Amino acid sequence: MSPAWADALRVARLAAADPHGCGGVLVRAGAGPVRDLWLDHLAGELGPGRPLRRMPAGIADDRLLGGLDLTATLAAGRPIAQSGLLAEADGGCVVVPMAERLSPGTAARLAAALDAGEIRAERDGLAARAPARIGLILLDEGEGDDARVPEALADRLAFRLDLTGIAWGDTRGDRPEPAPDPAAPDVDPDGAVADLCAVAAELGILSLRAPLLALRVARLLAGGRTLRPKNLREAACLVLAPRAMRLPPSPEEAQAAPPERPEPPAPDESAPSDAGLEPGAESLVEAARAAIPPDLLARLAQAGSAPSSPKAGRVGAVMQAPRSGRPAGTRPGSPRAGRLALLPTLRAAAPWQRLRTGAQGAPRLIEVRSADFRITRFRQRSETTTIFAVDASGSAALERLAEAKGAVELLLAEAYVRRDRVALVAFRGSGAEVVLAPTRALARARRGLSALPGGGGTPLAAGLDAAVDLARAVRRGGGTPVVVVLTDGRANIARSGAPGRAAAGAEALNAAGLLRAADIRSILIDTAARPQEAARRLAEAMGARYVPLPYADAAAMSTAIRSAR
Repeated sequence: MSPAWADALRVARLAAADPHGCGGVLVRAGAGPVRDLWLDHLAGELGPGRPLRRMPAGIADDRLLGGLDLTATLAAGRPIAQSGLLAEADGGCVVVPMAERLSPGTAARLAAALDAGEIRAERDGLAARAPARIGLILLDEGEGDDARVPEALADRLAFRLDLTGIAWGDTRGDRPEPAPDPAAPDVDPDGAVADLCAVAAELGILSLRAPLLALRVARLLAGGRTLRPKNLREAACLVLAPRAMRLPPSPEEAQAAPPERPEPPAPDESAPSDAGLEPGAESLVEAARAAIPPDLLARLAQAGSAPSSPKAGRVGAVMQAPRSGRPAGTRPGSPRAGRLALLPTLRAAAPWQRLRTGAQGAPRLIEVRSADFRITRFRQRSETTTIFAVDASGSAALERLAEAKGAVELLLAEAYVRRDRVALVAFRGSGAEVVLAPTRALARARRGLSALPGGGGTPLAAGLDAAVDLARAVRRGGGTPVVVVLTDGRANIARSGAPGRAAAGAEALNAAGLLRAADIRSILIDTAARPQEAARRLAEAMGARYVPLPYADAAAMSTAIRSAR
């Protein structure tokens, strides 16, 4: 049995000993036999009488928190409540699959249940309160850094477990026996709190819940006896090390490069000493430092520096749709204004049937009034259309066009996954033209780009006008436009086609102001060999993000556009 699997089993035992006190476990692992085996061990540690319930994805609030039992209410003629999943799991744990896809509302309700130890539901005319001292097992099945479990919920869980590096063969063998605990002095509880807070500060952990959860785990490890240093070390390794945001310096590094500090004032024996960490805290820091996963800090650095790539269905603006899209709850309203939600309508009408039907013993009909009608709310995400406005003029036009063509092809390769479209506007000579209408067809784009000529003057104002007109057409069709302008900002052709830098520059700033007034997201990429002040002023007038990319290739340009969006 590998040490990692032994630690995973220890986490299962501690989480089962006090599910609500520990909050639960954030398990990072895809579906597989290792994860199933760990869940079986957790169920065995919970034992009989403490359930391990699985929460369905997209669960409704009435099934999660409880609400009106529609069938029993209609049969009895009076409101009858039903318990929710959280109340049914009281004393045990709730397994949350695909926790990285939890909606903010569901995550907030789970966090409130963890904080209060009970659920309070006010739905369908019923005010219900039920105990729900539960622990959560959040299954993080996301790949890479695209999807993350809501931090507000993960922060309330004591343990973070990564099973991705554990093979099936590592789960075989005998569990290693714990090392004997040598005779050691008891730990003062107040000193234990201070030491754990010092360790959290050294590891860059900002949440105050982390040292409190570590103290609770240390008490579980002590088994009702007084705290020992070994209990604090194990708690720091299991709770604080997986949350580390930085690597604390080793004692050798700290001695080699001591921090520069001003001269201390005269010593005051009555004041507390700030000379450094206490000896007990130093040993905890060393234990936590050794338990930090080797790739944890590398993943944190990569997630902080590299922009996460958008996921399918997560791009574009959120739009309310009356009859199509993803269901997003219900609201009171007329069936003429949307799609009737039958069951919520019956739930709203059921508590009032005894008052409405009158006679007792007679066959009752369900009387539904206009105030009971509920219609389904739908939510859609519009597709994003990236409009390239490319300066195809001058001697450097061929180089800029080659970069634009490469960036367009790279973005089109992701079009089916991102649900994006790409358009291309080229301005040269005395005007601008739409070379490529909004499309996600790569073959069509290549044909349109291959015959694109270059050279001539720079009618910058005409190019911005054409981009704004195309963006407004995209918005009228329900899409979300993003304008990417590739130019050095030096206009020399006015809207009328007459040459002149002064007039052309003034008209370009005017067109940029129209783009900003239309509230269209925009990016200006300065394609000059050196960043130009004219391009910077143009970006400010557009309200655009300014990206100077001299000598950039198509891959760098595509990356800059994705990060700016």
